[in-house]
Amino acid sequence: MSQSPLPLVDLGHFTSGNPVQIAGFVGHFGRALENIGFVAIENPGIDPQLLQQVYGVAQEFFALPTATKQQYQDPELQGQRGFTGLGQEHAKNRSIPDLKEFWHMGPEFAPDHPLATAYPANVWPKEIPQFQPLLTQLHQQLEICSHALLQACSLYIGTSRHLLCHMTEDGNTVLRVLHYPQMAEVTHPGALRAAPHEDINLITLLCDATQPGLEVQQRDGSWLAVQLEPGQLLCNVGDMLQWFTNGLLRSTTHQVVNTGMEDSPRFALPYFVHPRPGMDLAPLASCVAKTGGQVRFPPITARSYLKERLNQIGLG
Repeated sequence: MSQSPLPLVDLGHFTSGNPVQIAGFVGHFGRALENIGFVAIENPGIDPQLLQQVYGVAQEFFALPTATKQQYQDPELQGQRGFTGLGQEHAKNRSIPDLKEFWHMGPEFAPDHPLATAYPANVWPKEIPQFQPLLTQLHQQLEICSHALLQACSLYIGTSRHLLCHMTEDGNTVLRVLHYPQMAEVTHPGALRAAPHEDINLITLLCDATQPGLEVQQRDGSWLAVQLEPGQLLCNVGDMLQWFTNGLLRSTTHQVVNTGMEDSPRFALPYFVHPRPGMDLAPLASCVAKTGGQVRFPPITARSYLKERLNQIGLG
């Protein structure tokens, strides 16, 4: 296993830099997504104090009795909002569940918004009053960061700066609060905190986790251990963006291994950026040209793609 660092870019060079810095950011960021599929982001605009507060309420929630947590697990929501317990989600093509439980929140819409009833409504634990305002604030800060990164990505793939942002406008983007419990032993010898998998969505933003364990698979099959510095976050390509770019940008396999799980729990905060359900993910012409001229993936809507993939991981 390698310990080499991931490529690192400073988001400030894109959001407030001069033309040379902006172009440099687009190039470095895009090449990292093309070659590795992962890149570390410095100065992402996420309040470090807010992040610690969110981890604090996460720890409070997951320390609640199982019966209390299960009050917020609604089978009709299919894991898209509220609580999902241990033993439910598993990686694609794998039957052994991951060693994790989590909470999902999505966007909030006014009652008269056209999509107000299109997505499940958020639910909130009444036991922890600060849970809702803190997660909502973090969701908003991550949304701003994601818009900047999507603009840079759009420029790199040779299309309108705002194309990918337009695709995600009012999309079902989800903030997941992940808890990998402390365990003295694993009930199944093959179980991992998160088995090797690829993300489903366009891009994922991953805040600095509370413990190590994340590994990214390199092209030679070896694993790269990833640990961010304080204040950084991770951005990676999801399968939808790989599809839309005809494979130009790489959705890379990654996992969370059981490092130190007998000593302490691990908390993480991935932010899964999704397009609107009706968006067509048919490969972009400019990306088809850059990848040899042959269309590798057929047309499909984001709704259909998501439904198919959720079924494959036990959340359908």
